[in-house]
Amino acid sequence: QVQLVESGGGLVQPGGSLRLSCAASGVIFSRNIMGWYRQAPGKQRELVARMYSGGSTTYLQPVRGRFTISRDNAKNMVYLQMNSLKPEDTAVYYCNARASPVEDGYWGQGSQVTVSS
Repeated sequence: QVQLVESGGGLVQPGGSLRLSCAASGVIFSRNIMGWYRQAPGKQRELVARMYSGGSTTYLQPVRGRFTISRDNAKNMVYLQMNSLKPEDTAVYYCNARASPVEDGYWGQGSQVTVSS
């Protein structure tokens, strides 16, 4: 029943912006920790941004000041605004929902973001 669907990825030039969206269903959305992860070819999956149910956030250091995670509990939506994109940001981005930081939770199918000139 739980489903997460990402959208908004694509090809963008360095310095450009994209906004990823994640639509969640089948969960008590407002009580879950929402996160964005990414995985580049040949690299491990890494946490990009996380928002706790109370609204606090954490970010991967290289994206601080450039990326912003937000959520709309009424719409069961999570967003990742990505500004000043760099080629190093190229990866598949995944939406995740979990009840605690130690759980694996639920995952979307991923959305490709490619930053290239």
